[in-house]
Amino acid sequence: MLLFRKRPEMPTPSEALPGRPQPLPTAERHFVNGNPLKGPYPEGVETIVLGLGCFWGAERKFWQLPEGVHVTAVGYAGGYTPNPTYEEVCSGLTGHNEVVLVAYDPAVLPLESVLKTFFESHDPTQGYRQGNDVGTQYRSGIYTRDGAQAATARTVRDAYARALDARGFGPVTTEIVPLDTFYFAEEYHQQYLAKNPGGYCGLGGTGVSCPVGVGVAAE
Repeated sequence: MLLFRKRPEMPTPSEALPGRPQPLPTAERHFVNGNPLKGPYPEGVETIVLGLGCFWGAERKFWQLPEGVHVTAVGYAGGYTPNPTYEEVCSGLTGHNEVVLVAYDPAVLPLESVLKTFFESHDPTQGYRQGNDVGTQYRSGIYTRDGAQAATARTVRDAYARALDARGFGPVTTEIVPLDTFYFAEEYHQQYLAKNPGGYCGLGGTGVSCPVGVGVAAE
């Protein structure tokens, strides 16, 4: 939350916490649909990793999609510390973002539609924050598996940036970078708001629709 006494900034690799070689224990199955959290996923299912603020509410946005999502999981990506804990990520000294892994079937749910939900579920113009949640771990980010995903992400981001600009919003700060490593978060964070329906969710969008589909192209 609002605990920083100075503007949050990314640590350098030499400043980052050392972490640990062992992965953190996590859930085996998705609390909502029962699918294996770490796979193996069915043939044709693809994954993308997204950061859009506190991962409790962010994950719910994707498991609630009516079709095409095989599994979701929360974790950490985009930083330096191996196998970080939640407390370490929240310290701002790992460089990681709170993220959601979305395993989706592109034949049913195209990546453009996944990204539409991503952009409309948060404010991608806020830099190192989402609302009252302030810190580098709340930045907007898309962590891609390959060049095709990156190209699609840039196209959708640029289209949404134009839509936001037309409504008076500032520049989009969403980072689009290749995924290095996705670290699964601790078990109690997985599908947290399904286990705790009254739990905290600070996620809020801009109210601006993200244009996707035919006619959307990078400029």
